[in-house]
Amino acid sequence: MKIDIILAGVGGQGILSIASIVGHAAVKKGLYMKQAEVHGMSQRGGDVQSHFRLADREIYSDLIPKGQADLIISVEPMEALRYLPWLSKEGWLITNSKPFVNISNYPEEAVLMAELDKQPRKVVIDADRIAKEAGSSRSANMVILGAASPFIQIEFEAIENAVQEIFGKKGEEMVSINLQCLHAGRDFAEQHKDN
Repeated sequence: MKIDIILAGVGGQGILSIASIVGHAAVKKGLYMKQAEVHGMSQRGGDVQSHFRLADREIYSDLIPKGQADLIISVEPMEALRYLPWLSKEGWLITNSKPFVNISNYPEEAVLMAELDKQPRKVVIDADRIAKEAGSSRSANMVILGAASPFIQIEFEAIENAVQEIFGKKGEEMVSINLQCLHAGRDFAEQHKDN
C-alpha cells in the first residue's frame, strides 16, 4: 500500500487539521508516514500546501514528484488547480467548489469550474454549505476529508476514531459536528465519484 497526497488550501481553512487526522489514523494502523508542509503567508490568507505520503513500507522522501500524486485534497478550488501538475493520470481531485477570494485578480467562479470540469476523476463539493447546514461553517475541512476518505486507503472507521480523539478535548458537541460533516462529505463522494 502506498498513497501520495497533496493537501492544498488557504491559511485558516484547516489543511493541517486534515493532515493531523489522516496522520493519526495512519500511525494507529501501523503505516509509515512522511509530510512536508509549506505555509506561505497562511496568517494573511495565503496558500498552504502539504505533501503527505503514506505506505506500509519505509518512505525515503517527503516530497511527491510532479505527476505522481494519487490525490489532491483541496479546501479551495483555485488552490486545487494550482497543484494539478502533481496529480498522476489516474489520480483523483477532491475540492471545495466555493472560492476563498483573497486576491484582486481572482478568476471568475465559472472559469474555475470549467477548468475543474476538465478533470476526469474528481469530486467537487460545496463543503461550505454542507458544513453550515451541519451547524459549523468552520468544519468545511471535515466535509472535504469525508469526500476524500473513499480514496485514502485507510478504513473509514480509523478516520472517524482519529476525529473523535483529536476533537475530543474540545467537547462532545464539537466531535459530533465534525463527524456529521465527515459523513456528509463521504456520502456525497460515494454518490458522485462515478459522474
